[in-house]
Amino acid sequence: MADKKMVEAITSMDEDFAQWYTDIVKKAELIDYTSVKGCMVIKPAGYAIWELLQRQLDERFKEAGVQNVYLPMFIPESLLQKEKDHVEGFAPEVAWVTHGGLQPLQERLCVRPTSETLFCDFYKNDIQSYRDLPKVYNQWCSVVRWEKETRPFLRSREFLWQEGHTAHATAEEAEERTVQMLNVYAQFCEEVLAIPVIKGQKTEKEKFAGAEHTYTIESLMHDGKALQSGTSHNFGDGFAKAFGIQFTDKDNTLKHVYQTSWGMSTRIIGAIIMVHGDDSGLVLPPKVAQVQVAIIPIQQKKEGVLDKAYELRDRLKGSFRVKVDDTDKSPGFKFAEAEMRGFPLRLEIGPKDIEAGKCVLCRRDTGEKIETALDDVEETVAKLLETIHHDMLEKARKHRDAHTFIARNMEEFEKLFTAAAQGDRQNAGFVKAMWCGEQECEDIIKEKLSVTSRCIPFEQEQLAETCVCCGKPAKKMVYWGRAY
Repeated sequence: MADKKMVEAITSMDEDFAQWYTDIVKKAELIDYTSVKGCMVIKPAGYAIWELLQRQLDERFKEAGVQNVYLPMFIPESLLQKEKDHVEGFAPEVAWVTHGGLQPLQERLCVRPTSETLFCDFYKNDIQSYRDLPKVYNQWCSVVRWEKETRPFLRSREFLWQEGHTAHATAEEAEERTVQMLNVYAQFCEEVLAIPVIKGQKTEKEKFAGAEHTYTIESLMHDGKALQSGTSHNFGDGFAKAFGIQFTDKDNTLKHVYQTSWGMSTRIIGAIIMVHGDDSGLVLPPKVAQVQVAIIPIQQKKEGVLDKAYELRDRLKGSFRVKVDDTDKSPGFKFAEAEMRGFPLRLEIGPKDIEAGKCVLCRRDTGEKIETALDDVEETVAKLLETIHHDMLEKARKHRDAHTFIARNMEEFEKLFTAAAQGDRQNAGFVKAMWCGEQECEDIIKEKLSVTSRCIPFEQEQLAETCVCCGKPAKKMVYWGRAY
């Protein structure tokens, strides 16, 4: 029965998208729930995606001059209180440690929701002179935020991420690094995860607590909701002044440093599922697939079939991540399992194929079957994996563009979001509209429609003269949406 359960029909995404998502993370064995409410076990199949993602993102960081460090997970309360806006932004989500063993602590410790304050405390002793700058550090760790509503990968009380924290001699250098790291994220999403993104700046209301500017990459999920997929913050010298991080400059005067921070977390795995997945399960981009080629022997009890499957595996494994499914399940079940787990390519080999000197490759993203000579298998697999990545990115881009709408007045704006709220999937997505720059309009829109500004895109368009909400002169074009 356990075998059968694995490939039972998943709830259709059109019927109930939230249930579809939960079915996939459970049936593809990415996560399991735990006795700690709101915390998840990331199972081997889920962690393999994170490892591949982490490895490739880390390589890009190192190319950008980033060094990895590790700081404690506990923050003394007095340290957290030093930057007023920052502590207010995180106060509702902080988990506190009050005892060490049986003894009450003299000062409460918070379990890090983010590490700005710890890095500042460290930097104030580590930076003395302009020669010590810049500091371009990153840490891979877990953080804890006591979320009320949790969902696997998208929001859990403890999650994995990386957080970059840098210190610079000038405001210009800090701004340059902030934008540089946002671009690293945007390229990573497109080149590794096949997820197209919109790059832009968060409004004052939506920016990170304590930041001067927050830049973001926003992606669109299959159900028309937005997901903030990575952020990069310019802190200016606000934290440096609060924590006393000063250095002696070349002209022998004391100056405060300028800082940045940037992060991407395991919620990006949720994006991979919701951008690419379908009713048969996961569809993994080849570069983060634990198994890129699943070899399925047909009539494997017949002489020579398993040997040929292993021989193909040994030929391919130097260049690709390959697995032979030699279990005693039926071929049909194995096909369904490979689909459910999102493996980009399935290689089918049976007695007739061996006789003809060929095999069949089946693409997970399109279901297309390609016959190839056994002599050409390495070359064909390499080309197909590249094509799959390219086609997945283009499909996601087409979907996003088809679900990006323009509203020139409040009537059009409300109509689009009301239709989406009533389950009209065709009209769910990003809405581009002009904005006057006042938070009051953002508050009205959020209260009325449960919609937030996603970003002020770097690529601006003049869609109308007036703000979509209040009718006053417009200052910026904004992407709006309902978000995870």
